[in-house]
Amino acid sequence: MAAQHDFTEGDLFKQLLWFSGPIILTNLLQISYQFIDSLWVGNLIGPAALGAVSLSGTVMFTVLSFIIGLNNAALTILSQQKGRSSEEGLRRYLNAFVVMMIVLSLTLGAIGFLLTEEILLLLGTPEEMMPLAVSYLKINFIGILFLFGYNFIGTVLRAVGDSKTPLYFVLVATVLNAFLDPLFISVFGLGIEGVAVATIFSQGIAFLTGLIYTLRKDLAPFTAPSIPSRKEVTEISKLGIPAGLQMSVIAAGVTAIMSVVASFGTAVVAGYGAALRLDSLIMLPAMALGTAVNSMAGQNIGADKWRRVHRITVYGLLLNFTVMAAIACLIVLFGRYGIRLFLDEGPAFAFGTDYLTTIAFFYPFLGINFILNGTVRAAGAMLQVLVLNIISFWVLRYPVTYLFAELFGSEGIAYGIGTSFVISSAVAFCYYRFGKWKELEAVTV
Repeated sequence: MAAQHDFTEGDLFKQLLWFSGPIILTNLLQISYQFIDSLWVGNLIGPAALGAVSLSGTVMFTVLSFIIGLNNAALTILSQQKGRSSEEGLRRYLNAFVVMMIVLSLTLGAIGFLLTEEILLLLGTPEEMMPLAVSYLKINFIGILFLFGYNFIGTVLRAVGDSKTPLYFVLVATVLNAFLDPLFISVFGLGIEGVAVATIFSQGIAFLTGLIYTLRKDLAPFTAPSIPSRKEVTEISKLGIPAGLQMSVIAAGVTAIMSVVASFGTAVVAGYGAALRLDSLIMLPAMALGTAVNSMAGQNIGADKWRRVHRITVYGLLLNFTVMAAIACLIVLFGRYGIRLFLDEGPAFAFGTDYLTTIAFFYPFLGINFILNGTVRAAGAMLQVLVLNIISFWVLRYPVTYLFAELFGSEGIAYGIGTSFVISSAVAFCYYRFGKWKELEAVTV
């Protein structure tokens, strides 16, 4: 296998800086992918199609959230095998993940395809949007294997220390999708079905390109799929199921917060929605640092180099605070111009601006959660991180936001969410400092 980045030796600060950079760019491309889709649909097809894509997107986001959770488990197990310099272990667990991902994607795809209408009815899809949403979602379920595949290859490469190559695969998918959307919609006259076909075609090309490139360059020890042992399936399930549920808890928590926001009316909902679009960009550095810490700590845990694990965490926290504090200052100074990209002057604009400039001061605390959870997740503490996420969203964020909103009105939303960031970061630190995560063993040798 070609040599990859070994994080068990060398300058950790420099490694963390350069390893997390491409992950930030990859996440940025994935966000732009969704933005471009919405742009073409809204302008070339119309508001009903845009609504159908948005509703269907919530379903695919739930599926993608579970995929991200499973990939977190893969990142932990494979990075530990890399840290142990266990070529055989890396090959066996990689094979097991491939087989389980194929089975899971085909199963979810079949169930989703057959139950598309029932799922959309549960979401309360308006009657006029139903045919459009059904067509779009069915095609996405047909191509779900590509969604699984190209995300998984990126995870595998990060586990062995390569964050640059996955960036190129996502770039291929984003550029292709931006070109194919108008081609399939207008030139071929496929409408909303063309958007779905463009999506799965772009992801399929990115997946196949990534797979062929990875095999030819021998970047990871992929082999022809074979039936994994019961031990491998059990150990992967033990980490993968709680890891997948972590993201589902987060998605449900975001929905619960929206119910508090919605109680204040259209202007607050619109302002909050505009602020959330900027939120997804603002949080990219902290999220990328969390992923980088997960991979780097995993290798060092596998190599039993605990001093380096703690140094990685400290460097991650310092970088998080520096970057997020700088972003907070920029938001305070220029946040209103970001909101203006989505809203004209008025009550919605005023709320969005006030919310964003208030919550900016709390961003470093949310980043602390990403870093600390990345470290303990690297040791295999998936169930424990699931519990921490439940505490963060359901014991703290939703109740505190609801309470502050009752006490202070719509202004209390930002203060409630921000306060929950501070408390949940303290809870995460307490588990990092006093919890027994270091005694865990993600996989047996």
